[in-house]
Amino acid sequence: MPVPGRLADTVYRDLLSRWGDPRRGYHDLQHLDEVLTLLPHLPSGRQVSVRLAAWFHDAVYEPAAEAGASEEASAALLAGVAPALGFGPDAVTEAGRLVRMTATHEVEPGDRHAAALADADLAILASAPDRYLSYAAGVRGEYRHVPDAAFVAGRTAVLRRLLAHDPLFHTAVGRARFEQAARANVETELRMLADLAASDTTHG
Repeated sequence: MPVPGRLADTVYRDLLSRWGDPRRGYHDLQHLDEVLTLLPHLPSGRQVSVRLAAWFHDAVYEPAAEAGASEEASAALLAGVAPALGFGPDAVTEAGRLVRMTATHEVEPGDRHAAALADADLAILASAPDRYLSYAAGVRGEYRHVPDAAFVAGRTAVLRRLLAHDPLFHTAVGRARFEQAARANVETELRMLADLAASDTTHG
């Protein structure tokens, strides 16, 4: 990557401030660190455009926004600052595409860059039980403005869409390391959400 300078330091501090926003429950500095730590172990994860996209993929995060709006704003932020940091137009364009991809995690066959970022972003699904519960609670905290019933319905739909991806992970490393545990964790959360929905119906 380009050598950091004064502008790079300013951008770096801005990114840390965005990721460190205390209103974030999951899309925070820990998530960023987990993604950046995993990427070098995935095929194409060391590519400049992939690492650049990782830094910016949730730089703008507004849960109340329309679907895809935060990713679009994050890509726009990247496009606005990355060229001045010395990144070439091809890397910037590709990184922006990858940021937008994280809105759906839809990866076309043979798209190695998207496969690496998608797998790193979704690896949280395969985490140990305590970390997974923390992740799920963090997501709920970010959507604190959404009533329980609506959150349960929305979260259930998101998780079911993820499980419909077969396989869920796109790299050989991701499938071997994360597929089984991720599906088990997601199924467990779906059962918990179903119990919550049933409880609300009973008490309603």
